[in-house]
Amino acid sequence: MTTILNVLSVLGGLAMFLYGMALMSEGLQKSAGDRLRAFMAKMTSNAFKRVCTGTLVTCLVQSSSATTIMVVSFVNAGLLTLGNAIGVIMGANIGTTLTAWITSLGFSVNIALFAVPMMAFGYLMHCSKKASLKNIGQFLMGFAVMYVGLTFMKDCSNAILGDYQTGMMNFFGSINGFGFGSVILFLIAGAVLTIVLQASSATMAITMLLAASGLIDFKLAVAMVLGENIGTTITANIAAAVANTSAKRAARAHTIFNVIGVIWVLALFGPIVKLICIVMESINFYNPMEASSQLAAIANGKVEADAAMIEMYKNSLLYGIAMLHTLFNVTNTLVLIWFTPLIEKAVVWLVKEPKGETEVFRLKYISGGPLSTAELSIAEAQQEIVHFAEICNKGFGYVRAAINETNPENFDKINDNLIKYEEITDRIEYEIATYLNEVSKGHLSEESKATIKSLYKIIGEMESLGDSGEAIGRILKRRNVHGKVFDKSLLDRLNRMADLVQRGYDVMIENLKTEHLKDISNAQNCEYNINECRNHLREEHIVNIESDSYNYLTGVYYMDVLSEMEKIGDFLINISQAAAGKYEYEN
Repeated sequence: MTTILNVLSVLGGLAMFLYGMALMSEGLQKSAGDRLRAFMAKMTSNAFKRVCTGTLVTCLVQSSSATTIMVVSFVNAGLLTLGNAIGVIMGANIGTTLTAWITSLGFSVNIALFAVPMMAFGYLMHCSKKASLKNIGQFLMGFAVMYVGLTFMKDCSNAILGDYQTGMMNFFGSINGFGFGSVILFLIAGAVLTIVLQASSATMAITMLLAASGLIDFKLAVAMVLGENIGTTITANIAAAVANTSAKRAARAHTIFNVIGVIWVLALFGPIVKLICIVMESINFYNPMEASSQLAAIANGKVEADAAMIEMYKNSLLYGIAMLHTLFNVTNTLVLIWFTPLIEKAVVWLVKEPKGETEVFRLKYISGGPLSTAELSIAEAQQEIVHFAEICNKGFGYVRAAINETNPENFDKINDNLIKYEEITDRIEYEIATYLNEVSKGHLSEESKATIKSLYKIIGEMESLGDSGEAIGRILKRRNVHGKVFDKSLLDRLNRMADLVQRGYDVMIENLKTEHLKDISNAQNCEYNINECRNHLREEHIVNIESDSYNYLTGVYYMDVLSEMEKIGDFLINISQAAAGKYEYEN
């Protein structure tokens, strides 16, 4: 019964460790919010900046998987090019080495002593009404939970080892007798464990736990660390499964980068292990290989040592593992950063563009649930909305074509497109709204909540653009049924109005693409010109009807089309106002 309780306590400790990491990461990402997103999007002008960006962001969020998923999201949203993304991913691998050092510190120092008081402070801050304090409080609570979980794992595993010491030593000894085959075996184990847990930091903690307990030696711990570097790439590939081609390529680049690194380390496995041992001895620690042998002998009862000596052996081994992790990722980045163009070519070759043009009604940037945290998923929605605006603009091209078409058969084909585009706008509005609804289920800052409200407003107005296009098609179809036509003078007036509406579309797209939009005088000018044109043409129409310049029913259809185009102008200014209102709130 005691053993079962200890096993469950180890699993509970692992769950606390993972949950704490998630809380830390989420708290920091919510706190950094748009600043983090803007930092990643802008700090990519050269290779050095890309690597530094990936390193810094990963050190902040304490998760290379989170950083890599952000990168995949940004590539998917068109905020990063594939080449830039590869550099940031390389930096993320360096940043994740900080986690290994933090974990090794957790094994060597009883951080749980001040982790619990830290949780109290974190909770008090989390209860604050101020968003920034709430997020920092969440980070502190996550940090505390992570180390309490690590302490549980360490203490309960020692209890299990005490109960089943001989059996466990025999088991690990049996799979340690295959020479280099054992290295490959533990490498695979590290990769599989990381895939299952979806957290390389958890695999690192388990590796250090096994090594500190004397169950595996330093070489096998190194093998598990290498496997963890392969397993951690799976998370990004899962995220990219529903993304566009460029995002899939970014995820594959992460895999290629880590696999190449593991291959060259395996080829030089013996010398690299010796190098780590030399480095550790040079900074006054024990040789990690000797330390692991001594810990195994102590666990077997073959050697006796006092608590201070055991602690020195453990520290030497744990810091040696962290040192290997750091050396591997830094060296791999310094070597492969020069081959970024080749890696880019390789992933382009591996992940082909889909054959044929993607149908217009398909979403371009989002095609599933949020790719990253709620805060960072908003970028995909914003890019998709720009794409939606471009589709609406294309739909207005069919409106103009329908107005000017005199051939009934050609008109019917154009009108079919107007009906199709109305269905397209309905579908895209629904899919983006569904996506935003999923994003809203996450923990959002007040700024992001306001952003999402404005995005809902924008897609609603865009859907109305499609409705107006179809409405104009119906008006023109009724005109044709009644055998009426617009003469050259009426077409010239409608085209004059259409030119102003087209300018409104161009300005709307420009404003949606503008970051931190404040000034929408361009959109206001467009709406003013559209309204003035409508008023002028309406007055002209009254005069023309009185002078019998054209048939009254023809004039009705003419004015109906004119009014619908003026309504389009209203929708366009509403979109710019919603975008400006959003960015003003954020600033």
